[in-house]
This record gives sequence, C-alpha cells and structure tokens, in this order.
Amino acid sequence: MPQRSHFKVMLALGSLILVAAALSADKSSPYQFTDKAFYADQAQLNFVRPGLVVKITKAEIAADGTVTGWVTVTDPKGAGLDREGITSPGVITLSWLIGYIPADGTQYTSYITRVRTGAAGTFTQATGENTGKWEKLAEGSYKYTFLNKVPAGHDKNATHTVGIYGNRNLDEFEYGRQYADNTLTFVPSGAAVTKVRDVIRTASCNKCHDSLGLHGGSRKSVDVCIICHQPQTTDSATGNTVDLKVMIHKIHFGRNLPSVKVGTPYKVASLDFSTVVFPSPIMACKACHEPRSAAGATQSDNWNLKPTRAACGACHDDVNFATGLNHVNLPQPSDNLCATCHIPQGEVDYDASIKGAHTVPIESSLLKGIVFTIDGVTGAAPGKSPTVAFTVKDKSGNPVDVATMNNMRVYMGGPTGDISGYVREDALKAVGPGDGRHYWTFAATIPATAKGSWQFGLEGYRTTIVLEGTTKQRTIRDYGINKMMYVSVDGTPVAPRRTVVASANCNKCHYQLAFHGGGRNTAEHCTFCHNPNLVANGESFHLPSMIHRFHEEARYPGILRDCNQCHVGNSQQPVSNPNLLPTNDPKAPYTPVPPITNACLSCHNTPDVWSHAKANTTSLGESCTVCHGANAEFSVGRVHAQ
Repeated sequence: MPQRSHFKVMLALGSLILVAAALSADKSSPYQFTDKAFYADQAQLNFVRPGLVVKITKAEIAADGTVTGWVTVTDPKGAGLDREGITSPGVITLSWLIGYIPADGTQYTSYITRVRTGAAGTFTQATGENTGKWEKLAEGSYKYTFLNKVPAGHDKNATHTVGIYGNRNLDEFEYGRQYADNTLTFVPSGAAVTKVRDVIRTASCNKCHDSLGLHGGSRKSVDVCIICHQPQTTDSATGNTVDLKVMIHKIHFGRNLPSVKVGTPYKVASLDFSTVVFPSPIMACKACHEPRSAAGATQSDNWNLKPTRAACGACHDDVNFATGLNHVNLPQPSDNLCATCHIPQGEVDYDASIKGAHTVPIESSLLKGIVFTIDGVTGAAPGKSPTVAFTVKDKSGNPVDVATMNNMRVYMGGPTGDISGYVREDALKAVGPGDGRHYWTFAATIPATAKGSWQFGLEGYRTTIVLEGTTKQRTIRDYGINKMMYVSVDGTPVAPRRTVVASANCNKCHYQLAFHGGGRNTAEHCTFCHNPNLVANGESFHLPSMIHRFHEEARYPGILRDCNQCHVGNSQQPVSNPNLLPTNDPKAPYTPVPPITNACLSCHNTPDVWSHAKANTTSLGESCTVCHGANAEFSVGRVHAQ
C-alpha cells in the first residue's frame, strides 16, 4: 500500500486507538495559538503530533577519523519520531555538519567542503552531508556515521562542534514543513571545552527575525550558521565571502554601504541586499551585540574589544587597508595593532575608540538630556481651555526652562475611544516658577460636544552643538521621551486609549522609535496625529493603514503572519467596537473604510477581499467577527497560524 494511502487508512480506522490515546495523553499542549496545531482536531493531533525537535546527545571521533553522532528525533512533547515516516507521520530529512576551532584561530573550520564554480570563479565552500549510515536504536533515537572522515592528524584537544539541521514533511496533513537544528560541542580527547565561538546569540537575532529560518527554513540558530559561514566559504556567484561577521554586517548596512552608495550592489548568490535599511541606528552595535547582562553571548564584547579588518571593513568598505585609503593614510597589513588606536572607549564621544565612533547621537554623554513629566491637567471640560502642568528636567535632575529649548509642544486629542481630532500648540512660552515646572493653557477649547476621556501629551527637544570648534563638531537633537496623561472631560471614569501595540515591541527592531526628527518616539504619542482622519499625499496615514502597509512593503525581517510580534493583548483580533471610527482613505476602493476592514485589508489588499468585506458590511455595521472573531472558524489566529 502506498505510504500516503497507508496513513489515511490509519487515520480513518484508528479512531478507537486515538480516542484511547487522547484519554491517556498529557493535557498540557506545547502549541501556541500561532501554531496550526493549536487548532487541530484532537484525534488528528494525537496521530500526527506536529513539530520537530532534534537533539545531539553524543559525538565521537574514532582513531581512523570516523565521526559518529547520536541524536534524538522527537515531537515537541518528547515522543520519538520515525525518521523514515513509517511508524509516525512525516518523512524527516536531516543533514550533518562538523567543524573545529584551530588552536591559532577564533572561528570554525569545516572538515567537510565542496567546490563550486559560478560567475565569479571556482571556490571552496564549507558544507554538510546526509549520505552517511543511519542506525535506528529505538523509536526517535538514532546513530549516524559520517561518510566524510576527519584527517588522521586532527587536533584532539581542539574545540569541535557537530551540527544537525533538517525538516519534517507534513504537507499531507496541511502542516507544511517543520524545521529544527541543534549542535553539540566537545573536545575529542575528553577534555573540557574552554574555547568557544559565542559572539551573537540566536535570541538576539530573533528580536527582529522571529524566528531565524534560513536556507529554506532549516538553519534556525547562529550555532549552526557559524560552522559554515566562516572565512573558508566564498560565494561563487559574486566572489563575496560569506564569513558571518562580514556578510551579516554588510546585509544589515545594506543601502548605506559606501560601495552601494557609489553604485556597486551588494549581493550574495542571487539575492541583492542593496536596499536593506536596518531599523535601528546603524551605529547601535549593541542592538545585536547585546550585553552579556541582557542574555547576550559570552563574547558579546568582541565588537568592542577585538576589532579586525574583516569585521570593521564589512561596513566601512571604502577603506583600503593595504594602501591606507580612507584610513588616515595608514596601511594596516594585519589585525595585530587595530586595538592600539581603536581602544574600547576613549575620553570623548565620536573619537577613534570603538564605542566613541559608534555613539548613538541621542545617547551621547555630551548631551544634558531632556526628561518630561506631566504633573496634571485642569479645566478639561467641554467648551473649556485646559491647562497642562508639566515639568522639564535634564537627565541629572536639573530644571530646564522651556524658553531655552528649540521645540516644546503640548497636545490634546480625543476621545480616547478613537481619536477624531487633536490640537498641538507651541508651549515655548509656558509660564513657571523657574524650577522646571511649567503651565500651559491651551488657546483652543475642548469641543462643546466632547464626552468621555481625552489624552494629553508632550514632545520637545533642544538642538545641541557638541565638540564645537573641532573636526568632530556635530549638531544633535536632544529630545525627551514623550509622556501621556488621560483625563475625563465629563466626569465619567477615565478610560485610557486601548493598547494595540507596545513601544517596547517596536523597539525590539527599531531600538528607539525616533520619527519626525526624534520628537515622536512612543507608540502612544503617534495616535494623536495618525488618527482615522489623517490623509497625506492622497492616502491614509491612519496608524493601522500606514504601519501595516509599511511593514508589508518593506523587507520586513520577521514573519508577517505573526501579528504578536507587534500587537499586545491579542489586539489583532477583530472586535465590533462602536467607538472605532471609519478611516478616510482616498486610495481605497471605497471610503470611508470601516475600522476592521481598514486594519485587515491594509495587508490583504486585493479587489476580491475588498469586495468580500463590502458585501459583509451593512447599515448595521461590519459582520467580520461572525467568521473572523477570536473563536470563529476563520479567526485571525487560525488563518495566520503557521
């Protein structure tokens, strides 16, 4: 019987077994609502057991150079899986890697290589293998003997790492491919591992990439990547190295690479990264090189302590280290003296030290800083002009007079159910007793018909010239983090605006939101202007319209289907909320656009979907939640699940 039919018969005829299994199964689920398996029928779930976990438990190198690895292959609950897909659904395809860190080196060298010829020439590349000998020890437990042997003279005291990566094919059950990888580091002599390559952790990458899944999806960890992506490997299509420290810097610098700016695209294989825009400040090395105290790698300070021509020249690719061009005319034939000039930290920002040269402007120690507090709002009532009491200090706690600032604005908008309009007034002439406290009474009044709660906010900056009169002189906007306060205008309980996204989620990728010159830097503050009525250049700039569109059109590094990367509190679920306003969008097929339609169709922007939405909207409102509500058959969670 063909395997496909075999499984279908098992699924159809094995219901009694499945029911029994369900009754005895652990009720805890390893699946999240972003997983397709979360929504599966329990009988099918017990049978298919979606997911893949591989774990290398042991590795050995024999005297003749034969490499053997032991691995467990399980579902997410630890139940063993059959690699061949006979006794459990889904054929599992796995490949192995092995490399070592030479005694005089810091990066891996792979024992397995291949030669590839492309447009740029013939090059050696590190690679893996999958044609060795498999031996099944028990359900989900395997022994693998490598086809490739390590050289007889290999260093038995060097750090070695074996890696495994692969997928489980569950296309037949509509779960797609399940990917996993794993590594095991050891010293063949049996000594303890003391030398490692641990510069970036996968968790740091997954702040934006959520989650890594390269080469089709199966390489999911930095630990696996670094075995092949090292100086040994060159892309045959372009001649560019794919050494990780070079390739990743270049990819993330993208369109800002000096070489790209003068017209040379940066490509790897057929992929052109010349348009990549890194969402964090490009000088914010710690956005990826997270400090060890923040769950960073053990060598997370390498970027600062161990400068090299390859790593630094990846971004600064207009430097010719051989001639000294763009390197103050100093040739640099080796990495030996890099740290002599480029010390970790100097005496002043923007000097030749590593931290100094990579100072994020708003974090410069040369700035006094701006810190806002809203102390209260009085007179907030229909037809009245409210007064906002606020305090401005520097980061040392010293009072700041707003008259010395270049920009100081006070906002009010409402109602918080959905902002229909706002007022922004220049408060540079706010009065105060001189201790940092200020008072601003709006010239505008709250509408006579206003009800419910309104929001009040602050933004501002002062322009500061640092290192004035030197060759490093620069002008920086020293801005404060926006503050918000919610106030009832009619005596009803204060109702803050609903929280849809969190600034902290934005800042996982963006490091620190800083739009419109830096003055608008929290998600809450954006809601004043980017409301349902904001139109610019003939299209809506309402937040859901604009943000969904931007992330859909940009080279978004994460998984677009995973709404929870940005949304909080399950706020992506459609809710029939009478307080939400339609969006004025001249570019939409019809306008005004109802709120749920606007949010969802800013991504699902096709004529048939627009027609579907309109057909399911009547004078009574949108009926989206009937089919797409949290518990409906086609809920947002279910249709976006992976």
